Amino acid sequence: MNRMGKTIKALGKKLNQLKNWLLRLLLLSFQVSLFFIIIYRIIPVFITPLPVVRLFDQAFGEDPIRLKKDWEKIENLGQNIALATLTSEDPKFFKHYGFDFEQIYESISKNLEKGKKLRGASTISQQTAKNLFFTPKRSYIRKVAEIYVTIAIELLWTKKRILEVYLNIIEMGKGVYGAEAAAQFHFHKSAIKLTANEAAAIVACYPNPRRWTASKPSRYITKKQTLIARYMYRIGPLPWKKENTNTKKKPKKN
Repeated sequence: MNRMGKTIKALGKKLNQLKNWLLRLLLLSFQVSLFFIIIYRIIPVFITPLPVVRLFDQAFGEDPIRLKKDWEKIENLGQNIALATLTSEDPKFFKHYGFDFEQIYESISKNLEKGKKLRGASTISQQTAKNLFFTPKRSYIRKVAEIYVTIAIELLWTKKRILEVYLNIIEMGKGVYGAEAAAQFHFHKSAIKLTANEAAAIVACYPNPRRWTASKPSRYITKKQTLIARYMYRIGPLPWKKENTNTKKKPKKN
């Protein structure tokens, strides 16, 4: 009996040690991620987990090894790629605080009606959070962590910064990351020089940019491209464009 009591006591001690270790690990993860979220508010994001995973896959797969990534300020990316992205991915980007609950509800309802596996209705903020720190591997733990990062960047970054980071880190082709690299790879020009149709073609491939090609669109991608190009200007000018216009029009004081 004493022997069993000692075993249970030792096991309890080990479990407490494990709990304390996990709590310390969780606290450390929180502190490290918060540190990077704060500094990424200012400095460019030069590396994220996804390109590393893709390079590893390319090295041991059939695809050629490729890594094209060029960081540009959002002003240098041009309005067309930004408007096309907002139109396709998150039309309510400037109205929500990281989560579009109405879209999430609609997505769940439609998938349940059709008997399909639940799929998310991720906002640009959520996709930025996902691409910033996480690999493509899905889990409930990662989903909870994504929610935390989404809330953090919504609180600590501006909407302009969130969109800027998204447009610079999102996968836009096999080994191609960011709008500038995509524009150069697909159309041999800078992102700021993309036409509305070219920007819409790049964005139309977003759900699976390794399957679809903007420069050689399929019938499906061409249809999406046409819709995006048709509606992208309905979002109106980007907020910082309005601010610049108002500043220029403001009369000088005597």
